[in-house]
Amino acid sequence: MNRWLLPEDIADVLPAEARKVESLRRAVLDLYQSYGYELVAPPILEFLDSLLTGTGSDLNLQTFKLVDQLSGRTLGLRADMTPQVARIDAHLLNRAGVTRLCYAGSVAHARTPVGSSAREELQLGAEIYGCATWEADLEAITLLLKTLSIAGIKKVYLDLSHAGILAGILDGQNLDQVTVETLYSLLQSKDRPRLSQWATCLPPKVAQALMALTELNGPCSEVLANAQKVLPKHAAIDQALADLGRLVSAVAKLSSTLELSIDLADLRGYQYHSGVMFAAYVDQFPQPIARGGRYDHVGQAFGRPRPATGFSLDLLTLANLSPLSIRKLAILAPWIEDAELSTVIATLRSKGEVVIQIPAGTTVEAAEYECDRELIKQGNSWEVKKK
Repeated sequence: MNRWLLPEDIADVLPAEARKVESLRRAVLDLYQSYGYELVAPPILEFLDSLLTGTGSDLNLQTFKLVDQLSGRTLGLRADMTPQVARIDAHLLNRAGVTRLCYAGSVAHARTPVGSSAREELQLGAEIYGCATWEADLEAITLLLKTLSIAGIKKVYLDLSHAGILAGILDGQNLDQVTVETLYSLLQSKDRPRLSQWATCLPPKVAQALMALTELNGPCSEVLANAQKVLPKHAAIDQALADLGRLVSAVAKLSSTLELSIDLADLRGYQYHSGVMFAAYVDQFPQPIARGGRYDHVGQAFGRPRPATGFSLDLLTLANLSPLSIRKLAILAPWIEDAELSTVIATLRSKGEVVIQIPAGTTVEAAEYECDRELIKQGNSWEVKKK
């Protein structure tokens, strides 16, 4: 076996792609800063019990685990940065008002996620803490759409859901965690025959509502109208539908090319989220490019109840889907000892130009640079000329 062979679904990011990723990262973080978001950088390793606080079993299965030789305790290699950021807000910053945090860092998955070809991602996200109103959800969606716009992605499909609807349907049923996970899986796959058989142990009205969820998807106005008719009357359900209706009206004004829909059975992350949930899709990629929503319960798991909403995405995937070209124009210069040449090159670089020096008789082999000019000595001075 080659010593340099990488693990399955782990890959290097080569120069041109790495430059594209870094350019996007800088542009997006600058966008978040313009909204008042503060950058945080949690550690890639944490004690496992802290890392998984407030999360579901899915994240536990995706987390690499190892033993800390200093303490003897089990460590986790993060598979998601959102719980870490929630911990920072709850215990390190400990602010009373609204806090906006953003982040960009590597995460690793023990198993390759469905629809992905990589177990390592560069997760980028933005979170709002301390605001329980719908305006925070709207800001998160606005930032997500602007993030995709920066990457040059013009057509976005946004799918909305709400964790409160299933919570309202199951209110008073006292289902254990394993049972809820089974239900969640059946709803997610929209497996109506198995769901119908599974739901026979529940009251008929609850079973009927669960079956209805699998068909409540499509254009927003139609889904909301049908949901009002077929779902049981419950305060949590009524509130969830009202939240969705208000958000749909506001989000529709953000972009003329945005295509909005609702899928009330799309509950990926249900154990994690507590309110509005959203997923963004783009052409030529079958899985969501980004996911987000409200997750007020995570702060509660850290001992400090705190409203929270936000989103995250994989920057490597976004860069791969981005149509933007990142090749930078550069100037060729001879690699010789010449004081005047060195001065000219230093001046050009100080102005933001890329100057690449090469020995005589060689060529530049750089995927991220296009050398369209060169430094040529004319008389007693060095001049930049088009190639």
